[in-house]
Amino acid sequence: KLLHILKTIILGQMLSLFICGTAVTSQYLAEQYQVNTPMFQSFINYSLLLLVYTTMLAFRTGSDSLWQILKQRWWKYLFLGLADVEANYMIVKAYQYTTLTSVQLLDCFGIPVLMALSWFILRARYRLIHFLAVAVCLLGVGTMVGADILAGRQESEGSDVVIGDVLVLLGASLYAISNVSEEYIVKNLSRVEFLGMVGLFGTIISGLQLAIVEHRELMRIQWNWKIALLFAVFALCMFGLYSFMPVVIKVTSATSVNLGILTADLYSLFFGLFLFFYKFSGLYILSFVIIMVGFILYCSTPTRTAEPTALPQPGSTGLDNAALKLEENDSETPSHSASRRI
Repeated sequence: KLLHILKTIILGQMLSLFICGTAVTSQYLAEQYQVNTPMFQSFINYSLLLLVYTTMLAFRTGSDSLWQILKQRWWKYLFLGLADVEANYMIVKAYQYTTLTSVQLLDCFGIPVLMALSWFILRARYRLIHFLAVAVCLLGVGTMVGADILAGRQESEGSDVVIGDVLVLLGASLYAISNVSEEYIVKNLSRVEFLGMVGLFGTIISGLQLAIVEHRELMRIQWNWKIALLFAVFALCMFGLYSFMPVVIKVTSATSVNLGILTADLYSLFFGLFLFFYKFSGLYILSFVIIMVGFILYCSTPTRTAEPTALPQPGSTGLDNAALKLEENDSETPSHSASRRI
């Protein structure tokens, strides 16, 4: 039981470090070299996913081959790709309109959305401790934002705060949709299918959007090895995050992963102390501790999965759900008894 929680913490913090890598490289590109190309950066990541995972799908045969997947569910993956690309884009775009603080606070809106979607789509059933744990994590984020304001990292007011805030809320909701879909696909179908499809549709959508909204920005880049290196580090961190996240979601759930990665901003901040000369505040350590306590609380008790009340529809969905139930029940029975013993 303890081992499971420890494993979850370590995996979650690895994801946090990947996110921190993407944040720090993006900020460095923006501040040192005036390069703002969120769509191009996403495009590199999706292209890598396409090269690796879509290729793996292309070599498969039978019912889970690339062609069969596209034939059966291409439109679902088109929507998923769209949600994923626009979530990334909206959050990055929001920084231009509103403040860092607003982005960090409103970004947490994704967690209640995620829990609601998990309730309805994945039939997750929470206990009181899970809601308390989420409240504790959000308190930790509040502490971090308070520390930002006290340390004077509150940048000048954004150009249009309302637009920025709406973009963050929309982006966070789209992330939640993407994460719930990811949990469903990873637990019912496969990780390679998820990444291959997101890679395929993400590359197409971000490529089109890149050509429309960012071609001027791209032309303006004065390429040198340092800028190229920053792009490469960003792409590798993003690729690592995407490749690794389904593995963690499969072991835990989309909600616990999203609670675990709330610490990413704090890692970015510790790097910022050296790179961007931020002021330090003890509250940052406190907020890290609070978020971790909430995260451990959440992971300490497994969520239940409600049994479907209606008869499963004929076809694959009923079987998929049944398989998911069996898998989850298998993995959860021991931990239930263990938690009672503790």
